Amino acid sequence: MAKDKTMYVCENCGQESAKWMGRCPSCGQWNTFKEFRVGPAPSSKRGTALPPTGGAGRGAVPLSEIRAEEEPRMDMRDGELNRVLGGGLVPGSLVLLGGEPGIGKSTLVLQTILRLTDKKVLYVSGEESARQLKLRADRLSPAHQPEADLLVVCDTSLERIFEHIEAERPDLVIIDSIQTIASEAVESSPGSLSQIRECAAALLKYVKGGVPSPSGDSREGAFPSIILIGHITKEGTLAGPKVLEHIVDTVLQFEGDQHYLYRILRSQKNRFGSTSELGIYEMRQDGLRPVANPSELLLTDNQDGLSGIAIAAAIEGVRPFLIETQALVSTAAYGTAQRSANGFDYRRLNMLLAVLEKRVGFKLAQKDVFLNIAGGLRVTDPAIDLGVIAAILSSNVDTAIDGDTALCGEVGLSGEIRPVSRIEQRIAETQKLGFRRILIPAANVKAINPHDYTIEIIPCRRVEDAFRALFG
Repeated sequence: MAKDKTMYVCENCGQESAKWMGRCPSCGQWNTFKEFRVGPAPSSKRGTALPPTGGAGRGAVPLSEIRAEEEPRMDMRDGELNRVLGGGLVPGSLVLLGGEPGIGKSTLVLQTILRLTDKKVLYVSGEESARQLKLRADRLSPAHQPEADLLVVCDTSLERIFEHIEAERPDLVIIDSIQTIASEAVESSPGSLSQIRECAAALLKYVKGGVPSPSGDSREGAFPSIILIGHITKEGTLAGPKVLEHIVDTVLQFEGDQHYLYRILRSQKNRFGSTSELGIYEMRQDGLRPVANPSELLLTDNQDGLSGIAIAAAIEGVRPFLIETQALVSTAAYGTAQRSANGFDYRRLNMLLAVLEKRVGFKLAQKDVFLNIAGGLRVTDPAIDLGVIAAILSSNVDTAIDGDTALCGEVGLSGEIRPVSRIEQRIAETQKLGFRRILIPAANVKAINPHDYTIEIIPCRRVEDAFRALFG
């Protein structure tokens, strides 16, 4: 009888090694190799090969002979979730939803499937009891009907989960969470690298048609979609081997600060849609509420007369919204200037401060600079550079910016204001919310017709032009 052997796998990129190494040769990370045991020979139920495309026994087929009809997506009854998924859930897909503990992953999934009254859903819970799920469902939707469409099973065995799926034949399966599921074919504890990898591979093979029905009939097109809920590590990455993210079709990240009301759903990987989409939710007592117009919630009404506040027109995915950038500039109390950024890239803040000092002439080397994006959001759009430096200058000279003025533009190292994308959507969103004027890069003016808008459009070529328009 062959003995088990020990392998080492990098939990960051999935690189395998026969011995432990301090630094991964693939991704370059330190102390990421974890030990796990490998069985002597994989059995048939542990195979991870996908089913043949053209049927059993058929070899390679020409691309022109493969049928690729557009399948109707499953409407999740949630506009934000449908947008992030690319228009809805694709039948037979494997989706991974990750996020910090207590951020609302299970709440988001449970309140979504309670609305799917026309679909049969199987909820597999490995962390909560059926009574806990019932209490949460009553809190989220006290009058949800019919309850028979949502089936709950509390189990952590992968083999028994497949038996439940075969018996019930649901349209959608929820597994909460993948770290609690274990297969009998792998001799390791639940949550280990080998268990997560093998369970995810088996689930992928099932939804793609690799596991035949017990009766032997053909089930092409009848396989359910599966949503996996996953934990994240203290570094903010999904727990388990990196190969888990390669296996699934879609990776969704649910993020936000527990001290704020807003949650953001991002798509980090999507084989059936764009990865630039973003969904915004508001955490309430009765669950998560989709935010259709985040601009009205992210802007405060009492910023008039306050220095250090600027309104920037940002784009996340294809959605424009206005955000409030807040800055505080004060004399360094302890001799060494401090720099702090919340919701904004710290290194980019240092770059913008260097541009202000070198190109514009504002001496900020001996001053503390604190920057905050209101609402707990984290924005990566470079078009908010102009709003950031405007807020910093406003706080530095202690002069308020007009409350009905918005800004957008990327700031270059030479102090020029570079053009940004989707300028028409930014202007339209600013005009819709009642702003009187907007400062945009001069290079974007040639792509629009200013007479199509009632808002005043002020083009700016350099940072000095923007400051002159704001402060005279």
